[in-house]
Formats: sequence, C-alpha cells, structure tokens
Amino acid sequence: MRIKTLGSLIATLVTGFAWLAVPAGVPAGAAEGARIGPGVQMFTDGAQCTANFVFRDRAGHRYVGYAAHCAGLGEATDTNGCQARSLPLGTKVRFAEGATLATDGTTLGRGTLVYSSWRSMRAAGTSNAQACAANDFALVRVRTADVGKVDPTVPFFGGPTGLGTTAATGTQVHSYGQSSLRPTTTLSPKTGLSLGPTHRGWGLDVYTATPGVPGDSGSGFLDAEGKAIGTLSTVALAPLAGSNGLGNLARELEFARQHSGIAGLRLVRGGEFTPPVP
Repeated sequence: MRIKTLGSLIATLVTGFAWLAVPAGVPAGAAEGARIGPGVQMFTDGAQCTANFVFRDRAGHRYVGYAAHCAGLGEATDTNGCQARSLPLGTKVRFAEGATLATDGTTLGRGTLVYSSWRSMRAAGTSNAQACAANDFALVRVRTADVGKVDPTVPFFGGPTGLGTTAATGTQVHSYGQSSLRPTTTLSPKTGLSLGPTHRGWGLDVYTATPGVPGDSGSGFLDAEGKAIGTLSTVALAPLAGSNGLGNLARELEFARQHSGIAGLRLVRGGEFTPPVP
C-alpha cells in the first residue's frame, strides 16, 4: 500500500457512514474448494497484496491482476511509477489464502509476473505526471497446472459484470481485500462511496467504512452496477484520512494492451452481482 497526501479538495460528504458497513453473508458465486481469483492473497518476493480481477488473452491463458507497486523495489511512500524500480518480469508469485502475520496460509497455486505498468512506463519514457501517479497495475500469468482453479467471481459481492469507466461522486462502490494484517476475513468485504475522479481521469478516490490497509493493495473495486472500475493503490493521510486512491482500470487495461505484448487482453466477467442492501 502506497501512502500519499491528497492535493485537491474533496467535496463534503454526507454525514454518518454507518450504512456503509457490509452485513454478514455468504460469498457470492464462490467456487468450491481452492480458487484463484479476485480477493486471494498474492505474495511477490515476500510482499503480500490482494488480487483484483481475472483476465485472459487470445490464446486462452489466464492472468490475475494486482498493483504494480506490489512488485516494487522502493519505499511505501513511492508514488511515481515512472521513476520507481521494480522486480523483473518472470518473478514468481504465490497465490494463497488465510495468511496472517503468524502463518503463511494455504498455497492455492503459482504464477509468473508478465506485465508491470511501472516497468512499461519507465521503458516507454512516459512523462504524463497523471499516469505516472495513478497507473499502478500488473498481471501475473497463472501456471498451466493451476488454470482449472481460476474463478473470476468477486467473493461476497459477485461480478464483475463488465468493465466500467469510473464512478460518479457519491455513488456506491464495493471491494474485497485480504490483508495478512487481519486475523480473519470478516472485514474483507467493503462498501463505500466514490469521492470522484482524480489525476485527470487516471485515478479515483473512494472512502469505505473499513479502509484498505497494507496487504489490500491491488484489490479491485466495483461500481454500483458491479462493473470493474479500479484497483487499490494508495491510502490518503489528508484531507480525509483513511480514504483510498485507485487506478482507473479502464485506462490501466488500455495501457497494458498497448505495452504488454499480450494479444487480445480482456477482463473476464464473474458470477451474478449481488450487492448488499443499505
């Protein structure tokens, strides 16, 4: 999780966020047994993040997305992906569940880092400050032996129903993070509000009742219709402490199509979207 201080004013939100708490329930569309997909833990050279969504290419290979900074070599305060250094492509990644500070959890499968927006922006000499700040997206190709375990459905909420573009200020958003800092997944489902686009459309700020913390980095966000709209990148210190910064998935994915060399890259839709009732 990268830490930043927001530089723009945020419109005053409605008072009281008690309704944002997600009620207890059964994960929507979850596969039986071990599954690799949204919400699982991903370990890269010891660093733990959370998977956002499943993707595929023209050849039928399966990929799981997370944040590019999860494979970064810098500090937690690094926010410029065009300057920060990263682990090389080909780095091995472990998919897991149930890992905490006391245990490594259960290994679900393994994959290989095949794309990093940070590495691609450095290689391309990207100078767009907005993209450098918010384009925080990477792809891990699931090894062939584990492809049968892949499930694109977001736990608890279901979806994604497709690819969205953004979420208007004040509209509902949903996410599922599995930080190893939490002893259980009770607080993994999150519902909150969009604070509106940032970084000239490359980003989006959100506020949830239980904000994303280190280990939730990379987790995906859905809009009120279940469309995939963003990937968790930063936690803000001000002016609204605990709000999170996302990368705009539609822009991140388009950049990946242009620079990853992965032909026919696209989002895989999940099961039925069933948001909690306020």
